[in-house]
Amino acid sequence: MESFAPTRKGRAVFSADAAATAAPGSAGAGETLDPAKDALIIVPVRGFVLFPGIVMPVVLNGPAAIAAAQEAVRQQRSVGILMQRESGAEEASPLNMHRFGVVANILRYITAQDGGHHLICQGEQRFHVEEFLRERPYLAARVKRIEEPDERSPDIEARFVHLQGQASEALQLLPQTPPELIAAVNSAPSPGALTDLVAAYMDASPAQKQDILETIDLRARMDMVAKLLAQRIEVLRLSQEIGRQTKASLDERQREMLLREQMASIQRQLGEGDGKAQEIAELTEAIAKAKMPAEVEEAARKELRRLERMPDASAEYGMIRTYIDWLIELPWSLPEEAPIDIAEARRILDADHFGLDKIKQRIVEYLAVRKLAPQGKAPILCFVGPPGVGKTSLGQSIARAMGRKFVRVSLGGVHDEAEIRGHRRTYVGALPGNIIQAIRKAGARNCVMMLDEIDKMGASAHGDPGSAMLEVLDPEQNSTFRDNYLAVPFDLSRVVFIATANMLDTVPGPLRDRMEIIALTGYTDREKLEIARRYLVRRQLEANGLKPDQVEIDDDALIEIIRGYTREAGVRNLEREIGRVLRHVAVRIADGSASHVHVSRAELTELLGQQRFEDEVAMRLSVPGVATGLAWTPVGGDILFIEATRAPGHGKLTLTGQLGEVMRESVQAALSLIKSRAAELGVDPESFDKTDIHVHVPAGATPKDGPSAGVAMFIALVSILTGRLVRNDTAMTGEISLRGLVLPVGGIKEKVVAAARAGLTRVLLPARNRRDYDEIPQDTREKLEFVWLEKVDDAMAAAFEGMAATPAPN
Repeated sequence: MESFAPTRKGRAVFSADAAATAAPGSAGAGETLDPAKDALIIVPVRGFVLFPGIVMPVVLNGPAAIAAAQEAVRQQRSVGILMQRESGAEEASPLNMHRFGVVANILRYITAQDGGHHLICQGEQRFHVEEFLRERPYLAARVKRIEEPDERSPDIEARFVHLQGQASEALQLLPQTPPELIAAVNSAPSPGALTDLVAAYMDASPAQKQDILETIDLRARMDMVAKLLAQRIEVLRLSQEIGRQTKASLDERQREMLLREQMASIQRQLGEGDGKAQEIAELTEAIAKAKMPAEVEEAARKELRRLERMPDASAEYGMIRTYIDWLIELPWSLPEEAPIDIAEARRILDADHFGLDKIKQRIVEYLAVRKLAPQGKAPILCFVGPPGVGKTSLGQSIARAMGRKFVRVSLGGVHDEAEIRGHRRTYVGALPGNIIQAIRKAGARNCVMMLDEIDKMGASAHGDPGSAMLEVLDPEQNSTFRDNYLAVPFDLSRVVFIATANMLDTVPGPLRDRMEIIALTGYTDREKLEIARRYLVRRQLEANGLKPDQVEIDDDALIEIIRGYTREAGVRNLEREIGRVLRHVAVRIADGSASHVHVSRAELTELLGQQRFEDEVAMRLSVPGVATGLAWTPVGGDILFIEATRAPGHGKLTLTGQLGEVMRESVQAALSLIKSRAAELGVDPESFDKTDIHVHVPAGATPKDGPSAGVAMFIALVSILTGRLVRNDTAMTGEISLRGLVLPVGGIKEKVVAAARAGLTRVLLPARNRRDYDEIPQDTREKLEFVWLEKVDDAMAAAFEGMAATPAPN
């Protein structure tokens, strides 16, 4: 009768009676082994070696192992535990079995609830397989049992003591070592038993244990085990040392984490909720509302998952939180754009700026194109002009006309590429670049961005920010602009970029090629007067707390401030001087000495002091050798005095006044031209070898260069060599050649406006600069007489007093 004894864990103990009456059809049923033969039932095992004297569980893998175990239980016989050579082989066969194993007694046969079969065996004695007798349904073999040598020489005893010490040390290094194992090591009856005990429980590979099992010589076997055990002891020592170091480094962090956990528990008990869980929920909701592109949202959610798994005390926690906040707060979606009203745009431009008719017309054209083709790639406008002419305010007017947010990015002094592209998140305190920061500040992806002072950027050891701007300002690339901090693409194609610069010389060529240059020249005196009336006086009244009915500045006073106290292309200094006048008036009104003040021209000396600029033209042209030239500067046009004198000498030419190389060459060319025409001019050719000539340009502290003073140099030299006076109402500009031709120059509008501002009435200009005549303001054209020069002969005829001048038609 079958009998199973269920255990506490649901396992069943298969008794010998049960095995004898196993159900028909089971492995090995009805087949018995002849006990007369010297044969042993073989139980094949995988990756496991049993040693004599050791009790261990054995896992039965495969039908052959189960059949062998059941047959041994049925006949109440010992089995041979033999390891397969290849643990991956599904079926055991004589070809893939080792030849050395251990005879074992079966203490218990166990069938697990999951269908697995196990034996509890106790090893008895080594054996060697001499011949396999059968293969199916289980393995059986004729074996030779190997007796354990019982040798007690001093050599063996020494090894025994050493191995026992090694084993004790290894057990002390192991965590939670069973006391029974320690007692077994200390009470080992013989060297062989100790060796097998250590080998059985040592952390070694099955192949190494099989080698130990096959080593019959006791000395060799003990040496082999001692060597492997020494290696394990060294590993355990190092592991223990590493564990101590790691524990020391983690103690402080664990203490902090424990305190935070306690604080969180207290907060939960007080009903304050889980702060981190609430924060993660808020961030999840914010990411969903940000309407990010799929790629960006995936990156944000990935970082959010990292944040959720990370403790609050981690140094990286704040970095990830800041990064997610940046992704959430950036305007990824495109807002609905208001339609552009061209008439309203004209009104706004006229209300904000006086003059600049061509500039306004170009802006209106730009807005019209944006209205008709909102998805098109609009050009990048770059306003170039001297300070104070209204470049930045033009950008603000464009933003108002388009109904968009305006944001300004100052590029002056930027010398690090990371200022444009941002820093990588691996750096402490990393942030996005100025472009992304401006987008976040504006809160709209279609804002108007003013890139101010783009000519003031400079390369350094940290990279070239001008090269980084190439991608920003390229309509073909900026739709996928990648900031180093964000590490995801951001679309800048809908941003309206407007750049400003004082001069283009320092702007790299490729960057300049991406922009449409719009030049803003200086204002005339009439334009400055109108600007002061309409804008500056009103703005300074508000700034100084005055009302329009408390103070009045007449036009003569404003003109005097423009001409006598300021000399600039823009109106910035003019506004400062008006502010000074109004502050003096504010004192009178504040102390009650006056309720209404009228500022006239006569009171300016009292309020502002003596004039800073005066008309020196007549005084400087009172002697031969002085001519008035016209120059262009970054702050507008200016008049330039050329002074020449001669003295007895040896033909030396001296140039002073910080003249650049090009201007020096102009003087030498003018002198060579005079020498070639000495007879026509009435100059003795031999006098050049007996005369030293000195050419000086005043304002010697200011560097000067350029070819446009060539005509003035020529006239000054002719004047000193012939003794004729140059007309005191005439200024001139133009480059000369050795053939006597007058070549065109740039900056005609600024130069002509400067001549009119200085009180001159005639200007001599190259005939090939007639194309620039329309650029000159109408009121300036009405004040001046224009003489167009083809050759230097025309310049001499128009410049010297008492000579006939033939003005060319305008």
